[in-house]
Amino acid sequence: MVTLRSINQDDLRNHNLSVIINTILRSPSALSRADLAKTTGLTKATMSLLSALLLKNKVIGEGEPGTTQTSYGRPSTPLSIAHGRWAGMGLQINTDGYGCLALDLDGTLIDSAWIDDDMREADPEKVFASLDALAKPIEGRLGEDNYKLVGSGLALPGLVTGDMQLLMARNLGWERIDLSRFALVRRLNPVAGNEARLAALSQIPGFATQRTAGGGNDLLSPTDSFLYISTDIGIGGAVVRGGTVEVGDHGFAGELGHASVDLNGPTCRCGRRGCLETYAGRRALVEAAGIASGAEAVSTWAINELYRRWQQGDDKAVEAIDRGLDAMISVIVTAINIVDVDAVILGGFWPNLGRDLAQRLQERINRLTLGRNAAPVRVLMPSLSAYPALRGAASVGLRKFIDNPLGFFDN
Repeated sequence: MVTLRSINQDDLRNHNLSVIINTILRSPSALSRADLAKTTGLTKATMSLLSALLLKNKVIGEGEPGTTQTSYGRPSTPLSIAHGRWAGMGLQINTDGYGCLALDLDGTLIDSAWIDDDMREADPEKVFASLDALAKPIEGRLGEDNYKLVGSGLALPGLVTGDMQLLMARNLGWERIDLSRFALVRRLNPVAGNEARLAALSQIPGFATQRTAGGGNDLLSPTDSFLYISTDIGIGGAVVRGGTVEVGDHGFAGELGHASVDLNGPTCRCGRRGCLETYAGRRALVEAAGIASGAEAVSTWAINELYRRWQQGDDKAVEAIDRGLDAMISVIVTAINIVDVDAVILGGFWPNLGRDLAQRLQERINRLTLGRNAAPVRVLMPSLSAYPALRGAASVGLRKFIDNPLGFFDN
């Protein structure tokens, strides 16, 4: 006879608390207890008990009665994510610098720090030590302000395994690095991941912070699917399906920058030829326009000069941008035909090439995708354009709390 295992009441309560928090995060407006009970399927009695626990632990707060969307009889009291108690930490090392930030569960940026630097061939020991020193004052402020740091994420421009091994970050010149050897990683125990995939998370409404009306990408819902393209010296990508980033069997999915558009094209740092990065990456564009090469090609001055020459109609700059745009469209269309999504978010430096860039891309893409008549593609610019990978990394930290709230409550 099969022995039936009794239900663990704490597990059930933890699950229901997580469902309530997720529902509040995803809503663009405050919800009453009755709204939440109807949306989640929980009984009003259960909702009353669990909301009291969330109020006690300062996860949610009460607003003025009668301001929610739906009223059941007497005026209802709206509930929303509270400010000032729960925080996530985002850490990032990129080709143009490194930094960290702390993010409140309600979406407020608590504190941040960023150091601009040329990180190519930088010593990883020194970089992680510097990032550690940058993060400690922010951690100190969190403690002073009575925040509880519930988790952190680390964004890196390369392939990261689930057991904290950085297999490669070619634009940094790093390969096969055990991330757990660094004091910062041992202290904060961050979830490490590719910067493009973490940046994509920051675009999902209500993923780990309170969703707000008018937040930028209002055409996106929390469960939408899209391609996220990260443009910098390298080109990164992520496929978001139903509000979840598809990481693949080994965590390496979405490397759109290394899709080849010409097998006889320029040699990429990954060792292949004709990768999208060699046409549409920041360094590639600057070099193709004849502005600078080598270390100078990745400078802020060089990319600003590219913008200036392109705006003035300089032949080489225009040709470089047009060739990069063609390569980008080729890869995006191929990816859409393979993964079947109908939205693209273009992040990084490319959106600086004119306000009409999204419309231009959208028109050209919709002439080429196979399903264009049934599912036209939308091209959007990021709702959060400043350090999206850092915000995504902090969101990964906050998810540790959202998925297991009882593990962080005092009692």
